[in-house]
Amino acid sequence: MNTLNKEEIKRILALRFEKDLHKNLCDLPLPSRLKDIYKGAGRIKEAIEKNEKVAIVGDYDVDGVISCVIMAEFFDDIGFDYVVKIPNRFKDGYGLNEDIVKELNVDLIITVDNGIAATEAARLCEQKGIDLIITDHHMPPAMLPKAYAIINPKQKGCDFPDIEICGAQVAWYLIAALKEVCKLKYDMCKFIELLAIAIMGDMMELRDLNRALVKKGIEKINASKRPAFKAIKHCCQKDKFELDHIGFLIAPLINSAGRMDDAMLSYEFLHTKDYDKALELLKQIVECNNTRKEEERQLFEESLKQVDESKPFILVSGKDWHEGVLGIVASRLARHFNKPAFVFCEFENKAKGSARSVGKINILKLIESQRNLLLAYGGHKGAAGALLECKNLELFKNNLEKLCQELPSEDFVNSEELLGSLDINEVDFEMLEILEHFEPFGHKNPRPLFEFKELVVKNKKRLGKDEKHLKLILCKDNTNIEALFFNFDKEPMIGEKITCIASISKNTFRGLLTPQLIIQELFIK
Repeated sequence: MNTLNKEEIKRILALRFEKDLHKNLCDLPLPSRLKDIYKGAGRIKEAIEKNEKVAIVGDYDVDGVISCVIMAEFFDDIGFDYVVKIPNRFKDGYGLNEDIVKELNVDLIITVDNGIAATEAARLCEQKGIDLIITDHHMPPAMLPKAYAIINPKQKGCDFPDIEICGAQVAWYLIAALKEVCKLKYDMCKFIELLAIAIMGDMMELRDLNRALVKKGIEKINASKRPAFKAIKHCCQKDKFELDHIGFLIAPLINSAGRMDDAMLSYEFLHTKDYDKALELLKQIVECNNTRKEEERQLFEESLKQVDESKPFILVSGKDWHEGVLGIVASRLARHFNKPAFVFCEFENKAKGSARSVGKINILKLIESQRNLLLAYGGHKGAAGALLECKNLELFKNNLEKLCQELPSEDFVNSEELLGSLDINEVDFEMLEILEHFEPFGHKNPRPLFEFKELVVKNKKRLGKDEKHLKLILCKDNTNIEALFFNFDKEPMIGEKITCIASISKNTFRGLLTPQLIIQELFIK
């Protein structure tokens, strides 16, 4: 493996973005590229002018919650009344359904981050004389619901560039079109702070326009006067948010209410203009997040008992497993074993599951290949879900196993991650600046990994409540560096030589900034 220097690292990472067309906010595709967007905007303008009753129907994840906040704040700003309905995961299920349509006494329903498969609900809307505007980003079914307007970049006949965007971005584009048709002066940049969280929280590709929005988004979050962000800073004792805080702190917090209780908590938290109310709501959300962590830990440990490492993919299931953490556990299993992972909760003769991908594998395509066994499915390349009868689960598992066995081994690996060997003398402040330039890291822009050879363990310490993490002081040629090994599976002795695969990150302990390694794999000599 080649030993790299800083200039080579810059060149390799820059190649990831050479085909990007929309690198700056001024380059973003125009709303007109989205099919039906002006038709939808025109209908909303009519509703505003006639003072009709309008409902926004969202989804209970971070993308759906933020989509609702964006639509709601636009209506707030122009003084138009509306209602927001975010289905409860446990009582209502996912997305717009017939019960929700019956509950809403309105003239117009606007879905955000859902609705593309709501055929029965759309039919009921038509019967009740309710106009329906669907805004979504999930893969459309062969037969689209009957709606006044459908705004989805993945639908046939849509001219939007081939870039994976989230539901909040589609809602944002609808606001941009509304601004035009209503001839309003309106600052579209006010929502970029929220878009950054939705993009990262919904695991969108961090290339092209998504990357431009997230990079700008972290600046906006840090400068924001939004009470929710002030409350998180206060609660987590942060002076400033880094890009990693979006994916590992802010998005999980917002997601946790919908996973464990009711997503309206998170909607109200982001939407409120009252700092004291934001603090009070955050306390409830933190409780949800702590419960989520415990449920996740238990379910992950249960899942490990079922994993057969000889198989090319992972499928685990259990009766009455908490459906709010299925996706997180699937993500952990996929990362841990570097295989596509499916986690199912069995209830009332049905199995509801979440799936996460690795490498270049399109998880939605795998699920779609078994649509004859499924009651429902949806999602995108990296993350998807499925519902089927329990009696079909074993056949589903066997069929997927055959398909995964046929996949080439290179599909399981994101070859962009491991860049090459690196000397620890290169791990300095300049290296941190180089890596920061290529952030945000995530889907389709993975955090670079490096091989570090022949390092001597000078010191070690176990960390965490269960001592599952390891802190090491590593040395080579009189240069020391700190390294963390989370959920370690090998523990070297002091004085032993190791080689490791690791990423480089910032350590800001007690306000002192130093580079550190985050070990992914460790090999004892």
